[in-house]
Amino acid sequence: MIKDIPKDKQLILFDGVCNLCNSSVLYVIKRDKKNKFLFAPLQSEIGEEIISKFNIDTDKTDSILLYKPETNSLKYKSSAAMHVAKHLGFPSNLLVIFFIVPTFIRNWVYDYVAKNRYKWYGKKDACMIPTPELKSKFIV
Repeated sequence: MIKDIPKDKQLILFDGVCNLCNSSVLYVIKRDKKNKFLFAPLQSEIGEEIISKFNIDTDKTDSILLYKPETNSLKYKSSAAMHVAKHLGFPSNLLVIFFIVPTFIRNWVYDYVAKNRYKWYGKKDACMIPTPELKSKFIV
């Protein structure tokens, strides 16, 4: 499945049952004017394939993952979020200024939000099902 991702795209893997994550995906879709991103839940077949390929310990990494097929590389946590934001145009692309903050500090904030996201934003019983208009943006 990984080999089927176009080289000019990037795949955002997200927690499919998390309300904050689903809202973030919709935010990115709305601002992805260059059609750069595809999406898949971490719980999907391709999500599991990438987690396995990069040997991600899901007990320690509760995170958005950004897979770049062109370089066969993976970004996670705050770095993934900022690499996504830099492609979204103004004002979202201004978040890249936080690259000056050391990664361990950015990820501490990221982990704090991730740890509390279900409590603050809620959780769905099942992964989000994209509307027919958005279906082409998802790999499931």
